Amino acid sequence: MPGFTTRPELRGTFGAVSSTHWLASGVGMGVLERGGNAFDAAAAAAFVLQVVEPHLNGPGGDAPIIACPAGASEPVVICGQGPSPAAATMDRLVGMGLDLVPGSGLLPACVPGAFGAWMTLLRDHGTLPLREVLAPAIAYARDGHPLVPRIPAAIAAVKELFEAHWPTSAAIWLPGGAVPESGRLFRNPALAETFERLLTDAETADGREAQIGRALDYWYRGPVAEAVDRFYREAEIWDVSGRRNRSLLTGQDMADWVVPVERPVHADYGRFRVFKCGAWSQGPSFLQALGMLSGLGLDGMDPLGPDFVHVTAEAIKLAFADRDCWYGDSAPVPLEALLSPAYLAARGALIGERASDAFRPGSPGGQAPVLPPLRPAGTLREPRVGTGEPTVAKEDARGEAPTTAGGTHRGDTCHVDVVDRWGNMVAATPSGGWLQSSPAVPGLGFALTVRGQMFWLKPGLASSMAPRVRPRTTLTPSFAFRDGKPYLAFGTPGGDQQEQWSLLLFLHHAHHGMNLQEAIDAPAFHTDHAPSSFWPRETAHGTLTLESRFPEATVSELRRRGHQVTLGDAWSEGRLSACAREADGEAHVVKAAANPRGMQGYAVAR
Repeated sequence: MPGFTTRPELRGTFGAVSSTHWLASGVGMGVLERGGNAFDAAAAAAFVLQVVEPHLNGPGGDAPIIACPAGASEPVVICGQGPSPAAATMDRLVGMGLDLVPGSGLLPACVPGAFGAWMTLLRDHGTLPLREVLAPAIAYARDGHPLVPRIPAAIAAVKELFEAHWPTSAAIWLPGGAVPESGRLFRNPALAETFERLLTDAETADGREAQIGRALDYWYRGPVAEAVDRFYREAEIWDVSGRRNRSLLTGQDMADWVVPVERPVHADYGRFRVFKCGAWSQGPSFLQALGMLSGLGLDGMDPLGPDFVHVTAEAIKLAFADRDCWYGDSAPVPLEALLSPAYLAARGALIGERASDAFRPGSPGGQAPVLPPLRPAGTLREPRVGTGEPTVAKEDARGEAPTTAGGTHRGDTCHVDVVDRWGNMVAATPSGGWLQSSPAVPGLGFALTVRGQMFWLKPGLASSMAPRVRPRTTLTPSFAFRDGKPYLAFGTPGGDQQEQWSLLLFLHHAHHGMNLQEAIDAPAFHTDHAPSSFWPRETAHGTLTLESRFPEATVSELRRRGHQVTLGDAWSEGRLSACAREADGEAHVVKAAANPRGMQGYAVAR
């Protein structure tokens, strides 16, 4: 690869932060400068992301976190993916005449897990007072932040929906009845006041840990949960099913939830041990793809050549077929069998010379898979605004984000990575609570997650709709040890593309000798071969989308091999970020890189 990169791979010794918005990265570094650790910095940055990227995440969303304290033998997973309501039964939704869980409105709401996850991280691993962590987000909500172009675009796409059906959202996002302007300061005083009230209540307790505990009670068993319960019990809200629906979520669902703290799953790959969230996420598919690609000679493949693109895309197709048949939280997942070397070698042997158009799940342990509904792309004939998170919008390098052909604005997600001078590291992928997908809760200044759209209304799958279980989320932070030491925290927004783009970063770094910025800048691709995780759950078998920077010879050869290639814009794939730490005895170097696409993500290091 050429030596030129859009930005340098940043290096230093003090600390590094990388995220999908420069304001969050700056706030995270400020926390490190004031003596906070990586966990304090990640939480502060994440709360800022909730304010400055409200079309991508919010306080009522989701946030899987992988945290690795200095000296730990493995990281921990803090599961900020909340479960379905107690009333969320398949029979109930099918009885309403639905064949899919809607992607917007109140009906797909799950317990909002992001706040609980960040509080758990702070309580267990942070050092700073809660007010100091929340102060930057409160200031941006109260005093304003400059709007990036995608926010007004998102609001414009759902303006009529807000005006006709979601007045609580119109009150926040259409100040004076108009779409706010790009680059102008935007304020959300209701959100600032929600956090201020929470802090005032929390600070009646003595001590940092007690205050965090009181903040959790305020959110999940106090005024926030009461406001959610009141609105979600009483309101009937229009959604993409084409009618008004009530919610299944109650304040009791929030009160009953405790944030899970779990061991990650992992796989060894050369010098690396890669850690992911469990099969309630799509994380293990990354590990499955690595197992299928092991031994295929990736070191000798041109990263821009047809061989590398072909085998990687085919491995992703196979891994995602297993994801959609075997992953979830509604039934036991045969994860040990899915990750076994013998199983993955047999799966990898299915990668042939030509692209496969088939949906090919495996049979781990001899179990026959239950297939999810396979809905061809284009099945939905009536475009409807206000959907969930169809994340791959073609945009230009300036971040101008279009709508789909039917007028539906495409949503997305956020990511943040942090490493500090002591060796603490964090990777987190906050999402959900998108302003365009769910009506704002009166008095709170934010909307709730619609992650329930990822459940299938078909029995027999580990991701079938059931009460009090986690939807099989797409959110998937990544973490890797190298030579037995914590090394790399990384990830990206992108829904079903998250695992694909993260895999490319890792393979380019591990096999092709690219530094972190080179790996992020490198031309990227994705396939939509598997069913979308988001309403209306469509699939496009055999498709492969490449950035137009790939050589013409690569494109021609991939088409000859049977891939249905679409060329995207030159800088249209991925929003990766990464932080790393190289340690040699007492000496260490921190590294960071961020995505130039969209001109929004940024890394900071010193």
